[in-house]
Amino acid sequence: MANLISQDGALLSQTFYYPIQITRLEKVLNKSEEISSLPSILVIYDGHGFLTLKGEQYKLSRGCVVLWQNAKELDITTKLHARLRGMLIQYRGLTNDQSEPSILKHSEPLSDCSYEIIRMASELEIISNESMKSNPFHVQKLFLELLEALYKELEDRIRPSESWLEQTLNYMDTHFHKDLTREQMAQLAQVSPEHFSRAFRKQTGQTFSAYLSLLRIRESQQRLLYNMPKLDNLAQEVGYKEGTYLSRKFKQLVGMSPSAFYNKQKRVVSLNTNHTACLLALGVTPELGVYSEWLDAVKQVSPVYKLSNYEHDPTSIYKNIAAVRPDLIINYNTAKGNKSLLSLAPILEVPFMHSSWREQFRLIADIVDRQQQAEEWFSHYDKLILHCNEQLDHFLGIRGTAIVWEIGENTAYCINSSYGRGSQILYDEMGFHLPTSMLNHNIEKYGYIEKDIEAIANYPADHIFITALPTHREGRRRVKQLFQSESWLKMEAVQRKQVYVINQSNLFYGYDPLSTKSQLHEIMKVLTS
Repeated sequence: MANLISQDGALLSQTFYYPIQITRLEKVLNKSEEISSLPSILVIYDGHGFLTLKGEQYKLSRGCVVLWQNAKELDITTKLHARLRGMLIQYRGLTNDQSEPSILKHSEPLSDCSYEIIRMASELEIISNESMKSNPFHVQKLFLELLEALYKELEDRIRPSESWLEQTLNYMDTHFHKDLTREQMAQLAQVSPEHFSRAFRKQTGQTFSAYLSLLRIRESQQRLLYNMPKLDNLAQEVGYKEGTYLSRKFKQLVGMSPSAFYNKQKRVVSLNTNHTACLLALGVTPELGVYSEWLDAVKQVSPVYKLSNYEHDPTSIYKNIAAVRPDLIINYNTAKGNKSLLSLAPILEVPFMHSSWREQFRLIADIVDRQQQAEEWFSHYDKLILHCNEQLDHFLGIRGTAIVWEIGENTAYCINSSYGRGSQILYDEMGFHLPTSMLNHNIEKYGYIEKDIEAIANYPADHIFITALPTHREGRRRVKQLFQSESWLKMEAVQRKQVYVINQSNLFYGYDPLSTKSQLHEIMKVLTS
């Protein structure tokens, strides 16, 4: 082992990490493999569940990563009939001075980690069984790359960039179940209790105590969407000592008891077209929903159910939502206005880019108690996919590579399946795959890649799909020039007539069951014509 020497001649301490055991999460859950007391990395690929760590409970979902010093302390559970997929990596550290090595660790799960981390972990799982003995250096190399990516993820999150008030609110969002006081929060923020109260009320419109109660009751409502636990257990999970006190606070805010809320048919507001479409596919019309032009034409509903001018007039939108008295608001977790609506109803924040349209559909079906309708829909859709693939076997045989382009006025976007635009069908259902040139651009991490319109010709694929074209004169001129260029005409896909200009941006913008089914129809039409 080579030693590193500093400029003054001192020996620099080195730490080497190597994986000991790589275990699928399902084997951890059913205890079919022994877990040792080693440092560990838990990566969640899909599904939803819970992790109990040092007495604290955390939600697990796609993109969560847990870094902990003792794998045996990870207590993982899932909801009834829930699916949770992932991998547990146990490893050791070795230093050249025989001291105890420092390890990657964080006191809580890291949520919404990059696609690159999920991809590395998934690849490590695949190669570990084959290469651990035949080529251990391959496993070691990929493991070190994963550690480097995780270290960078930690560095990015630790950098302080928020005001003390933003930090306080974020702290309360994740620690409301603890016995928090105004004085503790003021001390944490390093301001006086009086200044804390004034600034807090100005920012939130509520006192510290009222806001803490709001967070606890909204979390109670979230949990009551899935089952009806014992009130004492629910109370302790959200920060109250007993169920009777939770019930009293719940009635004050919600206007009914926890059991009445659990049993009632929920009034739902959907703040994006994808989740509106999910509800409509289940036979549920939201009290208010955001509709695209395409969705509006497919499922005609009364204007009283439509939330128009969304994101352009927040004050008016707030009043409109308040008027329908929702029991639940559904939106993506990346939406900026979610926190401002918390006073109206609990917010079901669906992970953006980390949940497939199937997972989102199932999640919403669980919430509105339409699981059977969802499974019937999937059964019909999967039969349709099977039939389409049989047709493609006849027409195409081996699928090959495919690229999906959405061409805007100034920029072209290559789309991956996490952003839809039909790519979820091509890559996840039909067996096409992205060319290496796009994988090298980390498209799996970002979901899409931006390129100049003229640069499209630099990315060949067996099949090229264009789901949208520019509408303005200059953009159309650039596309016409591209289609007449020598580099474009030399592409094999062009010469084989395997370029498909669909140009239905309203349809292909959707990432939901209704849009996906219609996108499938359009893709099959061009592939088999």
